[in-house]
Amino acid sequence: MADDITILIDDQEVTVPARTLLVDAAKQIGNDIPVFCYHPKLDPVGMCRMCLVEIGTPLRDRATGELVLEDGTPKIGWRPGFVTACTEPVSPGMQVRTSNDRVTRARKDVVEFLLSSHPLDCPICDKGGECPLQNLTMQHGPGSSRFIVDEKFRLDKHVPLGDLIYLDRERCIQCARCTRFQEEIADDAVIGFEERGRALQIVSYSEPGFDSYFSGNTTDICPVGALTTADFRFGARPWELQHSASICPHCPVGCNIHLNTRRSGLTGNNVVKRVMPRQNELVNEIWICDKGRFGHHFATSDERITAPMIRNEAGELVEAAWDDALDLVAEKMRAAEGSIAGLAGERLSNEDLFNFRELIEGGGGRVAQWPGTMGGGDLVQQFGVGAGTDIANVGTNTVILVVASDLAEEAPVWWLRIKQAATKQGATLDKSCATLIVANARPTKVDRYAKHALRYTYGEEAHTMLMLAHAAAGDKAGLAASIAGSTGEDISAAGEAIANAENLIVFFGGEGLDHNGSNGLAQACATLLVATEHVGRANNGLIPVWPHNNTQGAWDMGVPAAGVSGSEFAGDAQVVLAAGADPIGDWDAWQAPHFMVAIELFLTATADKADVILPAQSFVEREGTFTNGERRVQRFYPAMPPKGQSRADWQLFGQIGERLGQGTCPPSAAYVFAQIAREVPQYTGLSYQLLAQVSEQLPDVGGDDLYYGGTSFKNTAGMGMQYPSRAEQRLQAGDDSLDGAAAIPDIEPAQSPVGELIAIPISVLYDHGTTFKPSDLMHTHVPDAYVDLNAEDATKLNINDGDMITIEVGQAQLKVVAHVNGRAPAGVMLLPKSMGGPGLLGAQPAKVVQVG
Repeated sequence: MADDITILIDDQEVTVPARTLLVDAAKQIGNDIPVFCYHPKLDPVGMCRMCLVEIGTPLRDRATGELVLEDGTPKIGWRPGFVTACTEPVSPGMQVRTSNDRVTRARKDVVEFLLSSHPLDCPICDKGGECPLQNLTMQHGPGSSRFIVDEKFRLDKHVPLGDLIYLDRERCIQCARCTRFQEEIADDAVIGFEERGRALQIVSYSEPGFDSYFSGNTTDICPVGALTTADFRFGARPWELQHSASICPHCPVGCNIHLNTRRSGLTGNNVVKRVMPRQNELVNEIWICDKGRFGHHFATSDERITAPMIRNEAGELVEAAWDDALDLVAEKMRAAEGSIAGLAGERLSNEDLFNFRELIEGGGGRVAQWPGTMGGGDLVQQFGVGAGTDIANVGTNTVILVVASDLAEEAPVWWLRIKQAATKQGATLDKSCATLIVANARPTKVDRYAKHALRYTYGEEAHTMLMLAHAAAGDKAGLAASIAGSTGEDISAAGEAIANAENLIVFFGGEGLDHNGSNGLAQACATLLVATEHVGRANNGLIPVWPHNNTQGAWDMGVPAAGVSGSEFAGDAQVVLAAGADPIGDWDAWQAPHFMVAIELFLTATADKADVILPAQSFVEREGTFTNGERRVQRFYPAMPPKGQSRADWQLFGQIGERLGQGTCPPSAAYVFAQIAREVPQYTGLSYQLLAQVSEQLPDVGGDDLYYGGTSFKNTAGMGMQYPSRAEQRLQAGDDSLDGAAAIPDIEPAQSPVGELIAIPISVLYDHGTTFKPSDLMHTHVPDAYVDLNAEDATKLNINDGDMITIEVGQAQLKVVAHVNGRAPAGVMLLPKSMGGPGLLGAQPAKVVQVG
């Protein structure tokens, strides 16, 4: 390519793109220039001097500018001093020396200077065995020191930067990787340097300390043992751990993770010692949020149900044999003669969901997601983003639109990648930024990077998208009638940006919407994409911000959102099976049916009312697949033996079906997935073998040279496969006559009776959800139950920020803390979900019944 440059590194030729840094160029030919401060995801700073090299460039005649030739080749002028390879970009004709005597001596000196202030506590350091300083000392160190050990500089150890991350100040080598990550990548500059010289140290600026959703990533990229996590510190040695690839179960991003497990010396049980990121540049790069890192304890909780239970004649749940429990369920289903309803939680695997539908429909029943409040899965199958979409690396030719979603709370790594696309901070060759448009009824964190921020009234989401479609088409009719908080000029400017964009990615959420409203929003977003011809190719299409990790998989497996409440869906069914779903706990008005079966991890409110409880395995105990919001199907693998007598959901569904004459229970999850590949059109051609394939990823992170990218794990277990949307398939077949989305239903803006407010359920990352509450380590990060109120409403109600108030939503009352912080629009009460309050399926009238 015209922008490629060829240079010589130790007399070995390499061709790389212009502006490539020397350290990265050398990496491509297997020349691992040592680094400490440099990280391929961060802007270079040249602080540690470990990467010193000698460089020469072709000499030019000062008068003519022509190359000076020597024996017919350009004469090289060598710089008298060293340069840092992490800050020096390649240039035409450059020559580099990385391993001569002068460079070797300089590296020895750098290591010696670092160790002059570093404690020699490798035998007890958590980084021992995977420590870049340890490795580079062995490879480049002098072998002895001219400094006196007793004169080492002493600093405090075990200093809490927060309650999740600890700092050993003596070990810190002031590389600034952690502070740069927080500033450049996470945009949470909550830690920084204080003091000077050898007393330089990291401190936390926030209250509470290290207040960031991404703090754990700093421990991965720290090149020494200075930063450690509270759950792993002194908990194990790296070489003792077993490694299993998995997928984070908490949100629709589908972050690739590594589960590090070990047998506990105290209990004898296998435990998850730590969760680490696994590189997948198209999904989570090398990052994970702290919920994914520290929210795994539900899987091994002592509160897990470990044996089947049956309710006896006295009304008590008692432990039972598997055969007795399965026989009873099959008997009740057979007697129901088709009067059966199945509610499937959106955290079940694809294999679970497929077998669940087969079981319920095979018995004449019907099946739906729970809670199933968000529609549009069928439209995502049709108009989802094209294969090869890479959110973080799109440029000026791309518009990203986020509507009805608080991404920082609902899908933090998507927020991280969109922020990267809109700002291009960090080490990237292409600094061209995407245009970000945000549409929401309230401000959210993603607004920081938006070029256009549109405000509407809750209930106007679909209408706003249609106005954007008209504006993008140049139709200004009706735009003068602005939506709440935005003028017609705002909409016109945003529409013009979309019209001029080569690519358009639309993230749509379900904030404040029930199934009908979110389905209407999805249809309006699809209409916008089709009208502007932004479908059927990479970096174009829909991405749903689903409420759970495998909601898309549920749609794909034929388990749609019901569109009505669980009680209405179940109707007068004689038998209801709730698998990974807690309708009674989620919604106070839900009524238990004649016979309830709960397939669960914990004794939830629904399980407590069930007639039969079947213990399910968690994601760490089995294998399967999840499908993320970008329609990427990804494998996860077993990391430890099953807890108690628990079984995989797909297995126990198959065993019930076998008793009902529906065929033999499948022998494995792989067998079920093979059935999926045969019967589910979108998954045609997929297999566990294909999902396990890996390809080369740049930057090379997690390789043998841990110092280059940190201890994030190299992906050797599979990067997943993104199935094509129907729009892609049609365009590839030469059919460009794409139809628009279905007619958009009339959706009235949310309104409340006079004197009342509208309660809007919102998502928060740290909550009391079933799969997060067991993580005791995170309890201090979960706020007390609260609501956000508008200042105008608070004044009318005589409420001050921090007051305790009692609110009434439907038939439920809840005592909460009032936050008057500018987040809630007038007339609206923002009520976080899964915080112990009433379950809301959408916007509902609410009122304050008591202050104080």
